[in-house]
Amino acid sequence: MTLFQDFEISQPLKKAISKMGFEEATPIQAQTIPVTLEGNDVIGQAQTGTGKTAAFGIPLIEKIDVNNPRIQAIVIAPTRELAIQVSEELYKIGYYKRVQVLSVYGGQEIGRQIRALKKGPQIIVGTPGRMLDHINRKTIRLQDVQTVVLDEADEMLNMGFIEDIESILKEVPSEHQTLLFSATMPKPIQAIAERFMHEPKVIKTKSKEVTVANIEQYYIETQEQKKFDALTRLLDIQAPELAIVFGRTKRRVDELSEALQTRGYAAQGIHGDLTQGKRMKVLRQFKERSIDILVATDVAARGLDISGVSHVYNFDLPQDPESYVHRIGRTGRAGKQGKAMTFVTPREIPHLKNVEATTKRRMEPMKVPSLDDALEGQQRLIFDQITSAINEENLSSYEQMAENLLEKNDAAKVVAAALKLMTKEPDTTPVKLTSEPPLQVKKDRKKSYGKGNYSKNKRNYRNKDGRQQSSRSYDMKQRRSRTNKTRKSS
Repeated sequence: MTLFQDFEISQPLKKAISKMGFEEATPIQAQTIPVTLEGNDVIGQAQTGTGKTAAFGIPLIEKIDVNNPRIQAIVIAPTRELAIQVSEELYKIGYYKRVQVLSVYGGQEIGRQIRALKKGPQIIVGTPGRMLDHINRKTIRLQDVQTVVLDEADEMLNMGFIEDIESILKEVPSEHQTLLFSATMPKPIQAIAERFMHEPKVIKTKSKEVTVANIEQYYIETQEQKKFDALTRLLDIQAPELAIVFGRTKRRVDELSEALQTRGYAAQGIHGDLTQGKRMKVLRQFKERSIDILVATDVAARGLDISGVSHVYNFDLPQDPESYVHRIGRTGRAGKQGKAMTFVTPREIPHLKNVEATTKRRMEPMKVPSLDDALEGQQRLIFDQITSAINEENLSSYEQMAENLLEKNDAAKVVAAALKLMTKEPDTTPVKLTSEPPLQVKKDRKKSYGKGNYSKNKRNYRNKDGRQQSSRSYDMKQRRSRTNKTRKSS
């Protein structure tokens, strides 16, 4: 067991870490922090949810000279949500040292960011596109940067950011420390490591240490049109403290969140088409627990680190098994137990088997709950609340009224009436969701990340001029090329 207080770091950092409630370091933290403090370049192969932000954040903050108002470190992240989360975490770690941290990302007014940059932040956390935009505008200058962090490098590859990252790294002084974190290590990521890193120390965490150890995993096999009723009954039975429901598309998220609201649940949705202000408002409501169900797409939920998420519901199976691991990693954090339920149609069972092969763990089947099961779940919840109130609350001001009721009524009927009044009976208001086609198991094929910068999740491509184009445009161009070749050969 490695404690944070055992690391050779300054007292302001130890005080901040203690305030954050951290005591014991996770495996990636215990291995990465000492090596990074020694000044080595580091490749950390670790999944989301293993504590890698603190793993690079503690040495990074320790190295900052607070008397120097220039940019001394940059952290590059694939999404605005992750950039915001990382900057918040770094702010907490550097609180007592008074380190200035700024996040820059697309979707936020660039003029506001330029004004903030003039105040002299020492650490910049940003998405590749917006950071490169500032570099080109000369509003970010990297000549004093000593540390570069690439967070979730494989996700940045999938989103087509590799060329942007290379352009940013060319602006950094040759003498600097590079910390690269990635769940997987495809060849383009290895190429970046070879080109921009000096004898990096490689640190890996085993998959069993990642995100699934503390998570109970179940699957519910049901027809597409019956999934929503099954979801709401599970919500009634399990009464999650905080829950995230994953949908495969933006349309699905919109329809699901509206349908849940129709049936009386405190739910909101987030996806990439929402404005940044709306997304941040929903996330703030979820963190403050004014809503207890967040409906999200994979991209919108990337990098979310919200404590207290007890349940994850995969309303739709994700496109790839790696996304499944990321999804369920939103729960079961900080040593707590979590539950993950995945809905599958009969035709998607082979895809489910692929997910199980990736996680090296079988999901337990769960039957579709009935209306009676849902009602019983709600009754049990109220029963537990009443029992807790009997044991913990001061009830003296209610006892006289209770005695009056018991003088005129049977005790069992009084309690039954209280249970009935307090129980939220299952809502069966009709809702309509657009059906999503079942996922098909893809045949094995070699991954190609070479020419064209193929993005396996986002399906974005870069043409020869370096400009990004849609997958449809790319596919049509490739189809015309193959047709012309066929005609010539014939």
